[in-house]
Amino acid sequence: MPAPARRLDPSSSPTEDLIRRGYHAFPRSLDGAAAARLLAKIRATRRFDAELFLTESAFDADPQYVGVNPRAGRNLLERFEDDLAFVERNPDVAAVLTELLGADYETLNKKVVCGVPAKSVPEWLKARITDNPVNNLGAYVRPEYRDVTYFYGIDFHQDLIDFKDRDADFVTLYVYLHPVGAHDAPLYLLEDSHRLGATLFPHDLSREDGAWLYRDGRGGEMVARQHMLVGETGFAAVWHACTLHGTQPDAADNERLSLRYLFARRPGVPCGLDAVNAALAGPIRLGLTRQDLDDKGAARIKANSVNRA
Repeated sequence: MPAPARRLDPSSSPTEDLIRRGYHAFPRSLDGAAAARLLAKIRATRRFDAELFLTESAFDADPQYVGVNPRAGRNLLERFEDDLAFVERNPDVAAVLTELLGADYETLNKKVVCGVPAKSVPEWLKARITDNPVNNLGAYVRPEYRDVTYFYGIDFHQDLIDFKDRDADFVTLYVYLHPVGAHDAPLYLLEDSHRLGATLFPHDLSREDGAWLYRDGRGGEMVARQHMLVGETGFAAVWHACTLHGTQPDAADNERLSLRYLFARRPGVPCGLDAVNAALAGPIRLGLTRQDLDDKGAARIKANSVNRA
């Protein structure tokens, strides 16, 4: 069993944590009661079961792989802006982000992410997506429910995957809205993996003595230790855009619901991320970030490393 991610030494700074490990886990969980209230409101909007999905015939009649994620005007969190204060106005969160990104950091994206439990995924859909590197289920979800991102496992990836021709000038903040254990589709994070910089997805990984041998495709390689991000309600962690992370399909009875933010620095603002990026051995941007999709946006590769985690 992989070790849970460590609550890092409070004497070290978030910048030092990202330089040395690629992530910073908050020593204290965020307000659990506020997280639980938001969770109840989210769960009241729909049933996170098979009713989320199109029928096979409806999907085949008009398959759409692009434009199926939350966006402005179709984002569940737009209903609950006031309920996000426990994250967005939390002084510990603000202090970490200010150190990493500068005082005038901006929000690139925020959304609810749902790990869909196996029992909720229709059998016809499981047959199609088994061993896909990225099982983003938005294409198969009924249009009225595409205000949340739904996953059934996603292979190790960098969050830079969605930003070709952009520097790694942002960080990810992830918050669990309920307790997440080993069977609740926790995130797996490869410590130190950011050090090789930006690399093409799917990434070159092989299991080695409880860790992962990671090759960057440019002649560089390293052994990265695997950590499982488990925690109580309000658990929060922030990581670099080049840190590899992923999740297995949800084996629990219930969905795993979390908040995922991307925060970016403003151009020209000195910040801790400068030191983090300066310590990398590889590039901080790519013109092409992934090669797993065909020209319609459908998966064309069957390969998944995180399922061996």
